[in-house]
Amino acid sequence: MKKTILKVYNFIGAKYLNPILEQEQKKRPFPVINERATEYGFSFRHLQKLCTGKLLDIGPGRSSWPHLLSTCGFDVTAIDKMEGYWSSYFNRHYKIVNDDITNPKLKEKFQFATCLSVLEHIPDHQSAIVNIHSLIEKNGYLILTFPYNENVYHEDVYKHPQAGYGQKASFVTQVFSRKEINNWLANTSFEITDQEYYQVFTGEFWTMGERIVPCKKTTEKDLHHLTCILLRKKGD
Repeated sequence: MKKTILKVYNFIGAKYLNPILEQEQKKRPFPVINERATEYGFSFRHLQKLCTGKLLDIGPGRSSWPHLLSTCGFDVTAIDKMEGYWSSYFNRHYKIVNDDITNPKLKEKFQFATCLSVLEHIPDHQSAIVNIHSLIEKNGYLILTFPYNENVYHEDVYKHPQAGYGQKASFVTQVFSRKEINNWLANTSFEITDQEYYQVFTGEFWTMGERIVPCKKTTEKDLHHLTCILLRKKGD
């Protein structure tokens, strides 16, 4: 019976997905190598050393990130505000729980959490960080990635007159600075364990100038547009 069900599943899945996969192969969802490779690389370097328990992924959208984590053996729960940023969507790669990290229904505790290129799209980022903190076990970890400038915060870089793209976006894209990070730390017991900086564009802010392929690792004192951070929740 199981073999028959699997055959039917594979047949229906192939009929449904093959046309979509062929179209995506002809026209990639992202036409250039982007910052995801950098964010995933940073995440895996720490996950393989530190993640020994349940993992929460926040805001995967349509991406295959939670499925990739699951394929690697991690015990993953993925949540997203499915009626928000994406308007309404279905993730064909992994089961996504419809939940809002600024007011989560989820009560389970996790040893690790990832939130990749998501926080910048949440206007109430402070509440998001506080709630993620409440969902992580003591001595657990959180990986964050987002557009970054060490000294200057921008509430929506797509509205900047020199933005290279994104003017018609229906969501905000913030550029965070050291001030916002310090505020997150002040309102939680998180501490920074690792932080890396990357130049993604030739211009001053996110989307400005030409895209650099691949992203160039730099420092907080040099031109940068993206940061990857590992936070640890202190135990009592």
